[in-house]
Amino acid sequence: MDFYLTAAVWILILTRHTVRSTHPDCSIVLHLLKEENECQEKILNVAAADAGCVMEWDGLSCWAAASEGDIVSVHCPQPLLEPGTPPVVISRRCSARGWSEPEPPYHLACFSEDEEQEEEMSRERNYFDALRLIYSVGYGASLAALFIAVLLFCFFRKLLCTRNCIHLHLFVTFMLRSLAVFTKDAVLFADRSLDHCTVSTLWCKAAVTFFHFCVTSNFSWLLVEGLYLQTLLIFTFVESRRLFRIYALIGWGSPTATILIWALLKEKLDNEGCWDDLDSSLWWIIKIPILLSIFINFLIFMNISRIIVQKTTATNVNQSQTQLWRRLLHSTLLLIPLFGVHYVVFALFPEHVSVGPRLYLELVLGSFQGLIVAVLYCFLNGEVQNEIQSWVRSCRPETNTNVVNLPTQEDVP
Repeated sequence: MDFYLTAAVWILILTRHTVRSTHPDCSIVLHLLKEENECQEKILNVAAADAGCVMEWDGLSCWAAASEGDIVSVHCPQPLLEPGTPPVVISRRCSARGWSEPEPPYHLACFSEDEEQEEEMSRERNYFDALRLIYSVGYGASLAALFIAVLLFCFFRKLLCTRNCIHLHLFVTFMLRSLAVFTKDAVLFADRSLDHCTVSTLWCKAAVTFFHFCVTSNFSWLLVEGLYLQTLLIFTFVESRRLFRIYALIGWGSPTATILIWALLKEKLDNEGCWDDLDSSLWWIIKIPILLSIFINFLIFMNISRIIVQKTTATNVNQSQTQLWRRLLHSTLLLIPLFGVHYVVFALFPEHVSVGPRLYLELVLGSFQGLIVAVLYCFLNGEVQNEIQSWVRSCRPETNTNVVNLPTQEDVP
């Protein structure tokens, strides 16, 4: 805990002047909000005119009060223009019926989007809608499969050795991650008219915080899976109970401390929006532990793969090359979803780089990761299958006895 307190102090010192970062997509909205507030203050301080047109905010520009017949001109808001575009003048006439419509209209003067750009935006919306549908199906299937897997492990208590207990906790983090995704989508994206740049409610902050905790704990237990396998390879005898306490501290303790520090600093230094700004420097408080778990697991994966190659080639000398490589490939591929090795592909890339492939790898493939892990390490687990078969056999004798004895009793004189 001392480490986290020390880290919090250093982060507080390093980020006190740099946390005020704004996502580029929200800069226009925030600029217009600032202009609107300034215009409203002017309206309150300026006395209402007896005739003519009063000062007003039309949503994009602040128009000064004018007499009937006057023409007032303003510049198109600069954030709406492409970089390097000269200022564009927009005018309105004050008449007896009030302000006229802007001339030229805002959508012609300020926005440079043509039909091709509108089609591109439409394609992007369809793309993200399809992507959301796919990962929703993936997380839903994973949640259902993991729920059944957790019930099986809890029902057959004799299966709960250290290895399966770690699997059980990993399953729970995958379930929490799925629930967090659905919760976040419901809170932030259920209303398409919601302004995500300015929304700042307790519910949306809680949803984002819960989401980050679930993701961080999921990566922590993926790391525990790797550390446990590596420990079994290094040490012949280990004290399972003490070892599991250490793993539980890594899996649940470190994410809890990390998210608490992040949330406290967010509230003190960057309490804007819904806390879902990945461009904020405070995001590194969460990202660094995730990156560490990814790369440590990758190193463990490479080391275990090396050991698998050595042992397989040594014990299967008489097998053909095809059979040998098939066994190696099978053993290695089983570890990829358990260690989350696929996350290493885009781990060091900034969030805005290779967005398309990154989304498919981390959202689509990541959404089905829980399903894959449940199938490989529960449903196809030989111990689990044996327990299910034993339980089914224990339920059969009573039914079979009743069926056989009924006709026998009828034949008795």
